[in-house]
Amino acid sequence: MVGGDSGAGKSTFLRLLNGLVPHFHGGRLAGRCRVADLDVLTTPTRRLARHVAFVFQDPEVGFVRGTVEREVAFGAENLGLRPADIRRQVDEALHRVGVAHLARRRLNTLSGGERQRVALSAALATAPDVLVLDEPTSQLDDPGAATLAGLLADLAVAGHVVVVAEHRLGRIASNTARILAFSDGCLVAPSKPVVGMHSTLAPCGGVEAWALEGVSAAVGGRTVLDGIDLAASVGEVVALTGPNGAGKTTLLRIIAGLLAPLAGQVARRPGRVAYLPQDPSSLLYRPSVRAEVEQTLRWSDLPDDATPILNALGLTGVAEQDPRDLSGGQRQRAALAAVVAGRPALALLDEPTRGMDSSARAALAAVVSDLAAGGGSVVLATHDSHLAAQIAHRTVRVDAGTISTLVPRAAP
Repeated sequence: MVGGDSGAGKSTFLRLLNGLVPHFHGGRLAGRCRVADLDVLTTPTRRLARHVAFVFQDPEVGFVRGTVEREVAFGAENLGLRPADIRRQVDEALHRVGVAHLARRRLNTLSGGERQRVALSAALATAPDVLVLDEPTSQLDDPGAATLAGLLADLAVAGHVVVVAEHRLGRIASNTARILAFSDGCLVAPSKPVVGMHSTLAPCGGVEAWALEGVSAAVGGRTVLDGIDLAASVGEVVALTGPNGAGKTTLLRIIAGLLAPLAGQVARRPGRVAYLPQDPSSLLYRPSVRAEVEQTLRWSDLPDDATPILNALGLTGVAEQDPRDLSGGQRQRAALAAVVAGRPALALLDEPTRGMDSSARAALAAVVSDLAAGGGSVVLATHDSHLAAQIAHRTVRVDAGTISTLVPRAAP
């Protein structure tokens, strides 16, 4: 298990193990690195790929085929395996990860958690000696994370080497042989994570911020939401939970106006709507983090002072860097800063803690609380039950196209 704050060097360390550093990403390498008894510096990546499988922090980065079944088979095909062996390993991988029922689905119709599990299946289908996973539970629900923990333990018992970078160590750390903690590119002793978050958030109540009435929706020809009635008030934070593929992202997109419902009505209070997708990479195109935030402020006809939100999210040290050069957690915070700058009337956040360490999640909680206290409305889809319990006034479970409201948190 590899831990550490965002930007500490975890992803770079993992990419060294399969030769992406230095063969693909470049950079300078001092010292020696051997994986599966191969010298990473002198071994071609095509040969390393026969021994080391890698699952990226953003699984979409590695997808090249249209359907789940073809994607899972792609790596094994590139290794030149016999068709019968490919078929056997693909079927075994799909069943081990619990996504066999998705085999014929198109990748662009899957939820973030489903895509993460498909990427893991594709890695397992190559029968690697070493399995390297970068933030594998960031989009998984609790049952999915528990299944992954059991699977990784089984692989280790079977003689495979498994290396995992993870912020929420407790989700899969129970069977971990060693925990390596990184800080500023150096291997250090593990540090105690920040456990508690506190919010003084209190809903304004009375004024409706948004409402859905009888809303149904489909994605890729599959009904995802069926007759949803849901509304929220100004100043209210609503958390959407539920299993992967339940419809949380679809619900957010409908509230945002990015997806038209098949039936029903959607109403929103006037004001800017801010949407943070699961994969925020497409949002970041300016040359620096500061420029991203300043662009949002100009669009909102506000003074382009990015400093407050950069300070709030701990981004001042990387404010002048290109967002594409940041770690996954830093890039997530940069996208969040660009989205919520200028206090939108409605903020819709899809898995906002993806790739974030404990201190970054605490900063996110404070920003959300401040936004709601100032009269904004916030809806976040999350598998982070601790975050939902700390900052949401209401937690709504989405499952099989329907919703149920869990016990609201009492206002302090």
